[in-house]
Amino acid sequence: QLQLVESGGGLVQPGGSLRLSCVASDDSLDKYAIVWFRQAPGKEREGVSCINYKGSSRKFADSVKGRFTISRDNAKNTAYLEMNSLKPEDTAIYYCAATAWPITTLQADEYTYWGQGIQVTVSS
Repeated sequence: QLQLVESGGGLVQPGGSLRLSCVASDDSLDKYAIVWFRQAPGKEREGVSCINYKGSSRKFADSVKGRFTISRDNAKNTAYLEMNSLKPEDTAIYYCAATAWPITTLQADEYTYWGQGIQVTVSS
């Protein structure tokens, strides 16, 4: 069964950048769509960005458009979320998730496999 592990989180100052990685194991990632979600204390879970299996289709939440980018390297079994111009409101636990369905969506219930999550804190 597909396993996902996030890394690259931590503390960063406002305006800074951070790159999250999602490494897959036990299966080849090239047949899965990937999504990044985040959840801050007291707030609803938010779909941040997603990418299809080929890397040819992407979606972004309005809150991160122009600042974040999603990518994948199927040869390395890894997906990435590059976050630029970070704001305090970006502070959250970030999760990656995957589905074998040929879709590109920010709807959480479409995804079957989930990572454990990683903390991102944006503060001066």
